[in-house]
Amino acid sequence: MKNRFLYGILVAALSINLLAGFQIYVYSADAQGKDDPEASLALLTQVMELIRQDYVDSDKVSYENLINEALRGMVGTLDPHSEFMPPRKFEELRDDTEGQFGGLGIVVSMRNEVLTVVAPMEDTPGYRAGILAGDKIIRIDGRSTENLTMSDAVAKLRGLPGTEVTITIMRDVLEEPKDFTIERAVIKVATVKDYNGRGISNKNAFPLDEDKIGYVRITQFGERTNDDLREALRRLKKAGMKSLVLDLRSNPGGLLDQAVSVCENFIPRGKLILTTEGRRESQVSSYHSRGSDRNKYTDIKIAVLVNGGSASASEIVAGCLQDATGEGYCDAIIVGEQTFGKGSVQSILPLEGGGALRLTTAKYYTPSHKVIHERGIEPDIEVVLTRDQSEALFWKRQAGGLDSLDDEARRERLSKLKDAQFERAKDMLKGISLLLNRETDEPERQLAAESEGGQKAETEEETTATAPNDEE
Repeated sequence: MKNRFLYGILVAALSINLLAGFQIYVYSADAQGKDDPEASLALLTQVMELIRQDYVDSDKVSYENLINEALRGMVGTLDPHSEFMPPRKFEELRDDTEGQFGGLGIVVSMRNEVLTVVAPMEDTPGYRAGILAGDKIIRIDGRSTENLTMSDAVAKLRGLPGTEVTITIMRDVLEEPKDFTIERAVIKVATVKDYNGRGISNKNAFPLDEDKIGYVRITQFGERTNDDLREALRRLKKAGMKSLVLDLRSNPGGLLDQAVSVCENFIPRGKLILTTEGRRESQVSSYHSRGSDRNKYTDIKIAVLVNGGSASASEIVAGCLQDATGEGYCDAIIVGEQTFGKGSVQSILPLEGGGALRLTTAKYYTPSHKVIHERGIEPDIEVVLTRDQSEALFWKRQAGGLDSLDDEARRERLSKLKDAQFERAKDMLKGISLLLNRETDEPERQLAAESEGGQKAETEEETTATAPNDEE
């Protein structure tokens, strides 16, 4: 009996060990299989063949269709900016980059899997129609955007100049979706403006206020942005500018080289502006300030205005200037709201057969190595505009914008609202200027007081010395 009991325990123990060993083996094999290319490709092939044999609609199951859709799905799960492009779509992309196209002038991105307006470009059809940053586009010409990729959505928004497209918008303050029918146009806008919306072509643009504070607004980063900015800064400096408000609010970005060139106006030669970093060494790049330090604006105080519509290239500028500290740098303070968080690099990789892969291969980093993508730039001084203040700013930036409003009460209410972010920036710059003047004047006042005290003492000595003679 005792032997049987011991034998039973031994068999049970061996069984448990065997089962545990088998589970460990299965787990190990499963873990390896998850990253085993042969097993994964075999699974893909098996599923594809089952679909070809048994799917009810035979016209949808060609090898080309199945592979293309598998690639679209695979790349589309990475991020909203990566995409597989079949030959025809790649050809359309090349046509767009080589010529002009008609569009609405709105920059869009995927936010929480919803097609969202990053910012409308000023002086464009979308801007004039009243499209706002943060608007959610739920339909384009009546078709839901729920399953559209970014590139498909952009393709539907674009078209021949003069043609119309209807987009359906959801907005926090709207009780129900609203349709906007907008005529496409060739998008060409002035990118550097003063507070009144005037560009470089206006000889009276870019005046200084009574406190010698200049103001420049960059609406996006185009081919001439830095040239126009330098001319604006030249006019302001000639007029005696002591400090500057650089407005990047609702600036959706643009050309990287222009963002770097804009930073170079305020950053000494040789200093880091940004880095782009990917997984491979060849995908790591750094951008440093070039050119002579002559005619740079490294000695002025700058307030940079940003909001949730500031994205991509504008975030590069804001991040660079925020990190700009130390001798020879400009002093910049970021004012406003957290930026959008679009800081990634997409590379176009041609494929055999004429297609291409648009793949996110790197991310932008500020000089202090803060990542921009999906985080944005946090302001040094947070100033959040109310809904009414944001609306007032929107209409005031359009020529005759407030006057175009039919609701008189609404027009009067909005006209009285101030730009709280701009006012805060000016107050900050004025405070810094007063403090610096006080620190500069204090040694002079002390020297003057000492000199005045010395002269008074000498006079008293002379009086004391001569008094007896006078009495005599």
